[in-house]
Amino acid sequence: MNRYRDWLDQARGDLTHAANSLSMGDHAWACFAAHQAAAAAVKGLHMNRGQVAWGHSVAVLLRKLPEDLLPERKLLDAAKTLDRHYIPARYPDAHPAGPTQDNYTDAEAREAIARATEILEYCERQSLDN
Repeated sequence: MNRYRDWLDQARGDLTHAANSLSMGDHAWACFAAHQAAAAAVKGLHMNRGQVAWGHSVAVLLRKLPEDLLPERKLLDAAKTLDRHYIPARYPDAHPAGPTQDNYTDAEAREAIARATEILEYCERQSLDN
């Protein structure tokens, strides 16, 4: 059973969680949820094309897509930006000082959500049933 739609639905839910975290002022968690949304979307696209994808780097997941699905550099750069939030958004010792939430800004969270939205939309457009 191919559950790629579940992965895309999960990506949408993660993106909603990111937006909710942003509205609560939890910028670090918004960045992490945005990363999760993008990763789930790309894994869903892999599944849609009959592939299995493992890992947490959105950029690597995008680069492992079949050649006809490889995105433009701009989207790969967006993925690299999101990948920077995977660990530091959750762990205080990834920063020089202070708790994680003190090291993230509203602008960073908004940027992460925008980049994750671009990646999700790309994955939805590339799905075979679209």
